[in-house]
Amino acid sequence: MRLTNITHARLPEGRLSSCTVPVTRTGRRLPVSFDQGMHVGAGSRPGTWMGVALELPAPVLHEDLGRAWAGVVARHHTLRTVFSTGDDGGVRLHEARDAAQPLWARHDVGPAGTRAALQELVDGACAPLARPSHRLCLVEPPDGPVVVVLAADHAHVDAWSLPVLARDLLDALADVRAGRPPGTDRPPAASFAEHTRELAARPAAPARVAQRWGRILADGGGTMPVFPLPLGDLAHPAPETVTTREVLGARALARLEARAEALGVRLLALLVSVLTRATLELAGRPLRAVLPVHSRTDPRWRDAVGWFITNSVLECADADPRAGRAAVREALELGSHALEPILRPHGGMPVPAGMFMLSYMDYRRLPVSLPAELRAQHVSASAPTTGVQVWFVVGADGLHLRARFPGTPAARSSVEAWLTAVGEGLRAEASATPRER
Repeated sequence: MRLTNITHARLPEGRLSSCTVPVTRTGRRLPVSFDQGMHVGAGSRPGTWMGVALELPAPVLHEDLGRAWAGVVARHHTLRTVFSTGDDGGVRLHEARDAAQPLWARHDVGPAGTRAALQELVDGACAPLARPSHRLCLVEPPDGPVVVVLAADHAHVDAWSLPVLARDLLDALADVRAGRPPGTDRPPAASFAEHTRELAARPAAPARVAQRWGRILADGGGTMPVFPLPLGDLAHPAPETVTTREVLGARALARLEARAEALGVRLLALLVSVLTRATLELAGRPLRAVLPVHSRTDPRWRDAVGWFITNSVLECADADPRAGRAAVREALELGSHALEPILRPHGGMPVPAGMFMLSYMDYRRLPVSLPAELRAQHVSASAPTTGVQVWFVVGADGLHLRARFPGTPAARSSVEAWLTAVGEGLRAEASATPRER
């Protein structure tokens, strides 16, 4: 799956329609995760969603596609929940009581074209407090395949969720076309709300973990890590700059993995080694970044949709791959405990201007593999930003990265230089003999 952005995604010009599963009644109250509370508590705003785009052979009947999407919504409990805020400003989550019934609408495509119309539609339909905050969109060009976009606010999905949703939609569509109920062979998936409840019920984190978090925040002046090079004036969010780079093809990636194995580490540890070296050389400082880690530690969560991600911190001051391995292990431990009680004494998770986040996704390790002919794309939203986020994406076709950062002259210069050093470092490691160091 290709990682892209709504402003860069492959999208044809064509008719635009969408399907929602309306929510008019709510039922029982559900627990809100720490990350959901932070995200939704910031209020409705554009650019908080993520989605997956697929190409399907035309024609696709709206009725069939709508029934299939309703079946997917019925399977994944988080898609049948809605957020609200109370009089005290607290975030609340309730279960939808309505039956999953699809409702289609047509949307005008103005002079700016289909992409702009789709972005405006999804920014509104998938805002944190929308009811529901997810939508199936369909782009039908005059010729060629149609494009289906499944989008949802981040409070309900993560990157892992997207191929699961795509697979379930395709299975459900096949069921509908065959005269079967959608999702005939797939039982309801495990509930993310139950995951939230279980995480909150776990024993308190060891004292050393809480103390380590305290030192990390103290080292950052009371906040999460920031990008180590100048970013310019970040008093207000700046229009984002998004860049995607092809780093390694399939053969070069295989050589890099062989190199990591010869060094006694995994691919991620070797990647951290390269990132650390680039940061030390360009900034003269250790690598410090927020690192999202997943919490699908139990097999029943592997087929579930939800925000099974929480933030940890990756710190590494030594470019030796073994130090990278130790840094990854520490980050995984820091992110394996409920963060709300750990960070409560610090006022929650303090997000500074210039916050630096690194994300790593190896699609080969996910339980769902989408056929190449779907030309699947992970599509992120677009919004002004003050932070720097870099995604490293591994797939059968190699390794590519995507970066999002403020569009200031200083940020463009700094981030592009860092990305270039990282790309050169990875290619150098892939070209080295297995035991060369």
